[in-house]
Amino acid sequence: MEYRVNDAGLNVSGFLSFVQQIWPGSYDPERTRDALSKTLNITAYDQGKLVGCLRILSDGYYFGTITELLVLPAYQHKGIGSRLLQLAKENTPTMLYFGSQPDAERFYEKNGCKKGLQSYMIEKKRG
Repeated sequence: MEYRVNDAGLNVSGFLSFVQQIWPGSYDPERTRDALSKTLNITAYDQGKLVGCLRILSDGYYFGTITELLVLPAYQHKGIGSRLLQLAKENTPTMLYFGSQPDAERFYEKNGCKKGLQSYMIEKKRG
């Protein structure tokens, strides 16, 4: 497994192909390019195939958040998500705040993350 911090080779088509396997949907390539350019992208590749990605959005001083931690289903439970999270801890300039799906809470706690305040969201339709 090859891990890359601040993956300069992460391209839109590769990322969208990867995301479609986890979150099928309609995504705009230009908006995706813009989104990727604003995050620290930590990736995992198996023989050149993108199999995991963790993205950090940060102001560089006060706040950072993990926007998503995704691993292809066939590669889950193999330590990839844990390694991506460890690389995030080692390379973030700030504390990281993030939400978790209920079924993923145990994963984060096992990896040394502390449960904090309840998160809230304001929904906005993607346009």
